[in-house]
Amino acid sequence: MAVAAQILLVGKGDVRGRTGPAPDTSDIRAGQGILLSVPLGTLTSRVRRQGGPAVKLRVDRDAFAEAVAWTARALPARPAVPVLAGMRLEVFADGASLHLSGFDYEVSARASVEVDAEETGSALVPGRLIAEIVRNLPEGTVYLESEGSKLFVTGGTARFTLITMPLEEYPTLPQMPDRIGSVPADTLGQAVRQVTPAASRDDTLPMLTGAYMDFTGDTLSVVATDRYRIAVRELWWRPDDHALEVAALVPARTLSDTVRGLLSRTNVEIALSTQSVGEGVRLAPGEGMIGFENGERRTTTRLIDSDFVKYASWFPSEFTSRAEVAVSPLVEAVKRVALVADRHTPLRLALAEGEVVLEAGSGEDAQAVEAIEVAYEGDPLRVAFRTDYLIDGLSAVETDTAHLNFTEPTKPAVFTEVPEQEGDKPAFRYLVQPLRVS
Repeated sequence: MAVAAQILLVGKGDVRGRTGPAPDTSDIRAGQGILLSVPLGTLTSRVRRQGGPAVKLRVDRDAFAEAVAWTARALPARPAVPVLAGMRLEVFADGASLHLSGFDYEVSARASVEVDAEETGSALVPGRLIAEIVRNLPEGTVYLESEGSKLFVTGGTARFTLITMPLEEYPTLPQMPDRIGSVPADTLGQAVRQVTPAASRDDTLPMLTGAYMDFTGDTLSVVATDRYRIAVRELWWRPDDHALEVAALVPARTLSDTVRGLLSRTNVEIALSTQSVGEGVRLAPGEGMIGFENGERRTTTRLIDSDFVKYASWFPSEFTSRAEVAVSPLVEAVKRVALVADRHTPLRLALAEGEVVLEAGSGEDAQAVEAIEVAYEGDPLRVAFRTDYLIDGLSAVETDTAHLNFTEPTKPAVFTEVPEQEGDKPAFRYLVQPLRVS
């Protein structure tokens, strides 16, 4: 016999109910209200969906904080709709891991962490808020428990109550594209940190806000420019297809955020939306996507749909002078001299045999001068740069000494690492345009 819930609508705000054998038809009684008959399973399933499946678990604070911080990087600072500020927490049926995800239609991030769950389910909570809460909890075990529209977060004697967001409004995360190869996480992170400071922050020119990733055989080149400087880093990677030749323009800010959360001494799998063309591959038409997977962490981002500049021809093939200088002392000297200059004031360098003299300020303004020792080849040269451009380029050099290569005072200079063997091509190159000074 079917069991139903019978609900009697007696009047405004007055509802009475009982369960029992399902009647053949709905009963309408004049003057007494309306009796509705609904299958009991339908009613209870709707009630559960409205409140969401319960979540009850415990997890190590440090592991949870790392997973939450990784996922929170995909959350927009100013979401187009409130639900995109949410972070989805989900415990699958095995109860062994908590899966976290964030998505803003441009960037997605996913992470998982081992937990001990008593109840499985999912919840959507304010992402940046829970990240701040977990980061500030005391070390030890964190307890999560959901009840209706609330999620309770407990660590030590601290207890927080978060209001959950509607799961049914949250978008479906994109699938990872097909894998094209892998690269050591430490090497990729280093390359991105060297290059991305040269990317533009001007969103009106999307092409210049990206980091260009050129995959050619087993060489990966990462490039960025804002028109006044250009940074290039070449590194070895392991392609699945050694004949691969494809490139992608990745938002530099997203790429920089991604490498900050990579696990050291591991590999990063790179995935890219491509399609076969004859004997090779190219980016798939439409909205391209690139993905990075590192351990239990994954992220995807839409590519910038634009052609990158032909940067190779920007680099001079020959130089008339070169300075070899210890990087750390020069950077410290630049920072000291720049104390009397604002961001756009030129910092002047006078290079001659044995030394470089740094100067800033002039006339009635504050002034600073400092000289440091260098090994210099060529005619004496006076050249000026923006202070932040100079510091970015020198700080990106990973070797103890750097080569500063020049042609003319008004032509681009190129900073490079000093290769291990004379004649080898440097892995990192930084081209910067000098400033004109009177």
